[in-house]
Amino acid sequence: MDRKTLPGTPGHSGLPFADSAAGALLDADGVVIGWTPAAQELLSLPADRVCGRPARKLLADPAGLPGPPGGRPVGGWSGEAVVRTGRGEALTVVFQVFPLAGPENGAGAEGAGGPARYFVLGAPAGKVARWQQDQAFTRELFLQDRLGLAVFDAELRLVRTNTHLLPYTGLPPDLRNRRLGDFLQEADAAAIERRLREVLRTGRPLILAEDTVRTIEDPGGGVVMAVSAFRLQAPDGQVFGVTALFTDVTEQRRSDERLAILHHATAAVGGSLSVTGTGEELAAVLVPGLADLAVVEIAPAVFTGEEPAPGEDGTVPLRRTAAAGERAEEVPTGTVVPADAGSAPSLGGSPSSMTAPLRARGSFLGRVTVRRGPDRPDYAPADLDLLCEIAARAALALDNARRYTREHRAAVGLQRSLLPPAQAETVAVTTSGFYLPADTATGVGGDWFDVIPLSSARVALVAGDVVGHGLGATATMGRLRTAVRTLADLDLEPDELMVHLDDLVSQLRDEPGQHDGTDQHDGPDQHDEPSRHDEPGRHDGPDRHDGPDRPSPVTRPDEDRETGGLRSDPVGATCLYAVYDPVARRCAMVSAGHPPPAVVDPDGTVSYVPLNPGPPLGVNGLPFEVTEVELAPGSLLALYTDGLIEGRDSDLDEGMAELSRRLARPGATTAPLRELGKEIISARPAHQLADDVTLLLARTHAVPAGNTAVWPVAADPAAVARLRQDAAQQLRAWGLEELVFTTELVLSELATNAIRHAGGPVEVRLIRAGQLTCEVSDPSATQPRMRRALLTDEGGRGLYLVAQLTTRWGSRYTRRGKTIWAEQPIPDAPEEPGTRNG
Repeated sequence: MDRKTLPGTPGHSGLPFADSAAGALLDADGVVIGWTPAAQELLSLPADRVCGRPARKLLADPAGLPGPPGGRPVGGWSGEAVVRTGRGEALTVVFQVFPLAGPENGAGAEGAGGPARYFVLGAPAGKVARWQQDQAFTRELFLQDRLGLAVFDAELRLVRTNTHLLPYTGLPPDLRNRRLGDFLQEADAAAIERRLREVLRTGRPLILAEDTVRTIEDPGGGVVMAVSAFRLQAPDGQVFGVTALFTDVTEQRRSDERLAILHHATAAVGGSLSVTGTGEELAAVLVPGLADLAVVEIAPAVFTGEEPAPGEDGTVPLRRTAAAGERAEEVPTGTVVPADAGSAPSLGGSPSSMTAPLRARGSFLGRVTVRRGPDRPDYAPADLDLLCEIAARAALALDNARRYTREHRAAVGLQRSLLPPAQAETVAVTTSGFYLPADTATGVGGDWFDVIPLSSARVALVAGDVVGHGLGATATMGRLRTAVRTLADLDLEPDELMVHLDDLVSQLRDEPGQHDGTDQHDGPDQHDEPSRHDEPGRHDGPDRHDGPDRPSPVTRPDEDRETGGLRSDPVGATCLYAVYDPVARRCAMVSAGHPPPAVVDPDGTVSYVPLNPGPPLGVNGLPFEVTEVELAPGSLLALYTDGLIEGRDSDLDEGMAELSRRLARPGATTAPLRELGKEIISARPAHQLADDVTLLLARTHAVPAGNTAVWPVAADPAAVARLRQDAAQQLRAWGLEELVFTTELVLSELATNAIRHAGGPVEVRLIRAGQLTCEVSDPSATQPRMRRALLTDEGGRGLYLVAQLTTRWGSRYTRRGKTIWAEQPIPDAPEEPGTRNG
């Protein structure tokens, strides 16, 4: 089909180039006897000035008329000459001489002896050079084997092609007068013809439009062709066809698709810190771009944050974590299979599957396997390289998730170890606590709650909020919680306890900062994470700027970092401390900058305790005010931090109103505390939290009046005998005969010491509430102290005996002196009705 003449179409105006060439008819003597309009236009000479004159007169140098080479060849000859135009200008033309045969001179012209005539065509040399270039370009274009070239007529029938139009199976040997649909898939042919018709209609060239090309005989994956096309039209503007260039860009398209899959996979697997989530995202991103089915298997140790260790046989157990694609539901996840830790990437048992290991930092974490269906092409080495690259990046993301899991488990373990059990049951209250961190990345923060059993059946309820988030706030919270429990064990009054706690926070705030963690800790992981003291602009040592003596306790963590030798992270907290006495049914509480607790009466009425809060902890020097309220049995007390009532888009008043509404719902006073707390917490989604959320719900109980006994004791040692008798009688009435002897000894020792060292008045009280509590109160402010008595000492063994006979003992200051108490366990016996109310 190469070099075939393009057939004309009906109505064609002439031959190519004919309209642009000048023509002259010469007789045998070289006299012009005919002159075409094109010649007249080219030389600016009308026919009447030329005809009848010798042709050599038209030359700029008449003596330089080029003659035919080797005489007068029958086939004509060509050459180049310089002519003088009618304007007097010299014009170089290329000419072609055609001898003419006619009835007068026969076919042989000069050979017949008759007069000869010659037809001469000429054109400017520059235009002829362009014609030659166009002809050479067209000829060489059809000889190219790197692209396909096709000329279509106006009906999109193939007129001319080169031999490399579509060098694939399924093409007929001769494509002339065929349509694309004769050898291509119907949909593919229709798509290309639709583009070519648009070029024919509009004249706008088509540039590198990509289409999939599949032959009828080979309907497989086919190839991707980049099609460019332009319209063909005659000099008079008549459209007679379109030329299309076909370039095979299959490999380029596949390379682009592989690159897109790689970028997509990198973005997908790098966005999760969950081991399972990373595996699922890896499987999903491989389908359908690279595979019809993808299976990800991960070592079980990775899920717990550990590094997988190969066994003696070099294998590592792998758990099928995720599967995506066709028939993925048939791949059971959770199955554990052995795998060689030293396995290399490879094509599977067939060209339609391949496997790559998930290996990061020298550790074998798992593997990924992909498969294709029978209707897709087999995997190529480039596909395996792509899977290996994706697996390498996914392995790094998986290892990051593993390390995060390890650190998160440690952080959460620390947080849980520093918080009390979520639910607690005492004779005074039933409690349920909830904690929701705002820092969802680490899952830890500085808010806390606590339930502390005190002497005489009382209980302390605590809610606190440390400034900041993360492990630093958690560590500070742990120190404060320990301090509160220690101070509470001393049975201090609420306001006095808060003063001591405020002083402790001030001391923590003034501690020198630890600016270089490598001074004291030289573990192997010290360079795993950059220290925040290595940030640009930070100065340690002698170049450190001096800061204020005491930063504000409410300073944000990212402010006032240059604080001289003080801590770079601020220390501050708010705290609410409440003590509930189930005997008196009263609750005394004190607040250090903390929001007031909510009280739900048994009838469902919700109110907030009218506290007069003191300053936050760390602003020392100011007193704290105690507020006492009476709580009916079955009341609900809600302690919380400001994260529960203050959001990003709401203020405190709105939050407190919302909390009241939820606490006032029907059935709240009798609902299980766990369910009620979850309902309240669920109103604050984690992504909307501005601060950590802590909620402590406590349902109060009361000790019946019949479970307590009180006797005033005169300041006379002889009155102790009467006290023993009354106590023994009361214990027998309670059915506690087993405790009579030890209780008499304890009361005798404590009452005798009170009479001897403090005088009167002395008061004794027995409380049966979960255990038997013996109390002796006197007006003295001197605390008793147990010491080891020497062999020669006559006294000093009384408190030692008390300590040996009871489970614990202690003393507490009161507003009228002090109270010494001791507790004994009650022997197993059925609980009497009315012992617990609410």
